[in-house]
Amino acid sequence: MLPLFLIGFKQKQEQKRWGFFGHKRINRIATFTLPPDMFGFYKEHLEFLTEHAVDPDKRRYAVDGEAQRHYIDIDHYVHYGEDPFEIVPEKWEDAIDKFTEDTLQAYGIVPWYIEVMKKKLQWAFEQKNVDLILKYSADIGHYIGDAHVPLHTTENYNGQMTGQKGIHGLWESRLVEINDENYDYFIGKSAYVKNIRRFIWDAVKASNVAVDSVLQIELDVTKDMASDQKYSFERRGNLTVAVYSYEFSQEYHRRMNGMVERRLRNAILAVGSIWYTAWVDAGQPDLASLQNTPPSQELLDEMKSIEEDFHNGIHKGRICE
Repeated sequence: MLPLFLIGFKQKQEQKRWGFFGHKRINRIATFTLPPDMFGFYKEHLEFLTEHAVDPDKRRYAVDGEAQRHYIDIDHYVHYGEDPFEIVPEKWEDAIDKFTEDTLQAYGIVPWYIEVMKKKLQWAFEQKNVDLILKYSADIGHYIGDAHVPLHTTENYNGQMTGQKGIHGLWESRLVEINDENYDYFIGKSAYVKNIRRFIWDAVKASNVAVDSVLQIELDVTKDMASDQKYSFERRGNLTVAVYSYEFSQEYHRRMNGMVERRLRNAILAVGSIWYTAWVDAGQPDLASLQNTPPSQELLDEMKSIEEDFHNGIHKGRICE
């Protein structure tokens, strides 16, 4: 059973997704995968794309319909040992016909929503709309990042079905934060994606294939380490919080043999490639002509409102910070 002193930390980690740190890292480094014709514009807005990589998570507490855009419980659709990727249609309309939209929304829509966001970003490029290019680029980076997290592809998203509550935050937040400096972010350049739908579903499938290992390896490390070595306390601001111990976390990380780093690198390259694909499909508009054009006050006010809603939710107890 999860110790009582870990409950607050567990709730916090369930809500963070790749962790704010990881999402910001993905969008930031994805910028450096872009070709010269895009890089100048994206580099100019690097801080915006970095800081607002986490806006979709912040909107989850104020916007109806936001939460399901971050995951797909693909194993919900398993029947008698069948492959869920053979059962669930990749095309949205076909999936609705087979399962109804209510069912899809109930169990997550991340692969379909990334496709929607790509079309929105493409339209923003076509219109040369700086605000929407920035907003949609930041947002789609977040959803692509989520699709690369194994625990975003299973109903057992936080180990709640296997007595492993807290594993979500351990995998995607704790391990990234303590190992980031050792990760190799030289990942090459973005590439044009001919089939966006296939590309997205391949990413989701690669994430789902790793779910069993994510869960089993944590159980193995827990079994092999003394019970009093699994958790420790750390100072965070004015609070002392319980966390998975550094030793436990690193042993878990070591036994997964680079899985977290690989998924993070794949996410970064996928973000850059889909940004690039949206730009190419929009006719490769001249982004140099948009440089030195800051986000509008209207967009900045919208971003400020998201931030205020998020922090108001924290203060009212709806969100664990």
